[in-house]
Amino acid sequence: MKDRVYSFIGLAMKAGKLVSGGESCERAIKRGNVYLLIVSEDASDNTVKKFEDACKHRKIPLCRFGEKEAMGRLLGKKIRSVVAVTDVGLARNLEKLIDEQKGRGNKHGGELIEQKDI
Repeated sequence: MKDRVYSFIGLAMKAGKLVSGGESCERAIKRGNVYLLIVSEDASDNTVKKFEDACKHRKIPLCRFGEKEAMGRLLGKKIRSVVAVTDVGLARNLEKLIDEQKGRGNKHGGELIEQKDI
């Protein structure tokens, strides 16, 4: 499931509907064209607080997902703690995928494999 979320984020990037990095995301939020903000699970407390406040103020959905190193690698950068989706359709689908992944209780993704007695 986690791979599907990362794939969808990559799709948004290729479509030109993704902004990454703290400053770029701040500017996009202020312009009012962000429909979903994703903050990595391992982002600093200050980063989380700053973007939670900005999103609450502008009523933008915020999701916590992934790791900043993996997110950066996916986007061809070093690390990325924050990404913003600027397309409403992609944002809704991505939010749904993240919610499904979180609902399974798999913080790091993947399916539960039950071990059988041999």
